[in-house]
Amino acid sequence: MRTDLHLRPTSPLTTVRNLGILAHVDAGKTTVTERILYLTGSIHKRGEVHDGTTVTDFDPQERDRGITIFAAAVSCSWDGHRINLIDTPGHIDFSDEVERSLRVLDGAVAVFDAVAGVEPQSESVWRQADRHGVPRIAFVNKLDRAGADLDTAVASIRERLHPAPLVVQLPIGREDGFTGVVDLLRMRSLVWADGGGTFEEGPVPDALLAEALRRRRLLEEAVAELHQGALEEFCSRSEIGAATLTAALRDLTRTGDGVVVLCGSAYRNRGIEPLLEAVLAYLPSPLDVPPVRGTLDGAVQERAADPAAPFAALVFKVNSAATGRLTYLRVYSGTIGKGDTVLDAGTRRTERIGRILRVRADRHADVDRAVAGDIVAVVGLKAARAGATLCAPGAPLVLEPPTVAEPVVSVAVEARRGTDGDRLTVALARLVEEDPSLAVRTDPETGQTVLSGMGELHLEVAVEKVRRAHGLEIGVGRPQVAHRETVGRGVSGLLYRHVKQDGGAGQFAHVVLDTEPLAADADDGFVFRSTVTGGRVPQEYVRAVEAGCRDALAEGPIGGHPVTGLRVTLTDGATHPKDSSEMAFRTAGRLALREALRAGTMVLLEPVVEVTVTVPDDAVGGVLGDLAARRGRVSGSTARAGTAVVTATVPLAELFGYATRLRSRTQGRGTFTARPTGYAPAPAPGA
Repeated sequence: MRTDLHLRPTSPLTTVRNLGILAHVDAGKTTVTERILYLTGSIHKRGEVHDGTTVTDFDPQERDRGITIFAAAVSCSWDGHRINLIDTPGHIDFSDEVERSLRVLDGAVAVFDAVAGVEPQSESVWRQADRHGVPRIAFVNKLDRAGADLDTAVASIRERLHPAPLVVQLPIGREDGFTGVVDLLRMRSLVWADGGGTFEEGPVPDALLAEALRRRRLLEEAVAELHQGALEEFCSRSEIGAATLTAALRDLTRTGDGVVVLCGSAYRNRGIEPLLEAVLAYLPSPLDVPPVRGTLDGAVQERAADPAAPFAALVFKVNSAATGRLTYLRVYSGTIGKGDTVLDAGTRRTERIGRILRVRADRHADVDRAVAGDIVAVVGLKAARAGATLCAPGAPLVLEPPTVAEPVVSVAVEARRGTDGDRLTVALARLVEEDPSLAVRTDPETGQTVLSGMGELHLEVAVEKVRRAHGLEIGVGRPQVAHRETVGRGVSGLLYRHVKQDGGAGQFAHVVLDTEPLAADADDGFVFRSTVTGGRVPQEYVRAVEAGCRDALAEGPIGGHPVTGLRVTLTDGATHPKDSSEMAFRTAGRLALREALRAGTMVLLEPVVEVTVTVPDDAVGGVLGDLAARRGRVSGSTARAGTAVVTATVPLAELFGYATRLRSRTQGRGTFTARPTGYAPAPAPGA
């Protein structure tokens, strides 16, 4: 089945799907996206990741490195439906791109490697989707590889991600002999030709009929356990019809109680048509998700996905292109047209929409308007940043922006030519505007410009982007990690008196503080409480003391790093009838906590990551020794088809240059992935 429908901005909302492709790096999500574009007629030649010819990996660095770095939006049509699709990065350093994409998506396809199953970044993006409540279906890819096994991959989904996997297909053939699937809902076989692209539908092969019937029964039982309507039919008829089963699978997908699992080989063009049909059948349209919620003057409001409602949209991506500054929007309600004026609800600034573009990665098509449910790019906005809410000037609303993770790695950057200093400043400002997970600051002690990001690769890509886009020669210092400080041993009963009299109204505040470490599993890094009785410190002054303590957390006594893992208790205090004020108590809280931290025992913390290293069996010894030399703690090791998978916790600072070292130890056959796990005590200097 192949269509070549024109994209129609006026399509009913029930025929729109906004979905993302999520996966661990190298699971095949970009190839899945490429095959979807080919089958829907959006492209007429299949691109390949290894050739650097895919539509969504269009950035030169993506093609050079062979990985997805930037989330790319594309639009296509299938069976009368419009699909707005975002191909997201699979590397942990670019998880912020995934976070911003998930914020505006209604559904997702999670792609898994049939050999590796659930991998570290698979788990990370799955948890991100859980936080956003995004319904998912699963596609087990690469069934044509040696060692591929659908049941093993499904077991890893069940054990590590904890959904109820509902497998709706049975593979026909194994590994290199994989040719098609049995559709367990319709009990029909789908077999693809050698070159893929077309398939033949027929009865279930005799050799697989018994197994297909067994798996159909297991599917019915699993659905009946989770869905009331399916349970009633199962109890009355001892089976579930295809229509009821499809409706139940749709309900379970949208509530998150179950995950439909399909399989195939995107590289060999097998299994993509059923995947597209599953996207339409099970994932929600904009009308199927709850109305978006926002705030106006502190009051919560909802906006339904209605083209006639007041306009509201969220900016989730900004970048520069040949067409100018592109601002990517998810339209939640209302309609906008070229020339319309919109309000940036955060800055209260109005801007004018110059052009509206339907996006296909680096190519764009002009449209006259965009309606609720659309994902489009607009030209003409000068100041809107990622996370900004755009709305009708007469109906303001502030939507919740995507969360931005704190940078963990920093490098010093400088222009090699003194005359390029101003150009570098402008280039870095534009870089941060496009990628909110980057941060730029000037070191107050050295005067150096410091660029911070989510990892070594993230910073490499950012620096290279500035070099290529602006033609600048840039010097880069050794990466530095972002340390934290915490309390090893607190103090009790620290009295601080803040008294200041220099003419006019004075300042008077007495506070008594206790400090203690916070439990390692606490959700917040700082907890403040007051046990003052008898009104000795009025409530408004208690809040001022807390604000002052939070001010003091910005710089710890060891090295000026932020302080975390701390509980502060205000146990007593005193006021003056004339000279006490909120400002005085805020100052007292700040200075008292600084003194308490100096009086207690502080511990320096460093970021640590969980590393998963995959190496040949004959290289395990050398890799384990290298991890030990990097202060790594091995937590597990498993064997898999001639390779070993080693899991360890390693300080982030020790991983700089590890990729090169691993390749040299394994003759280029070793790979590794890493994901942040928090902070751990750092060794004392000289230890």
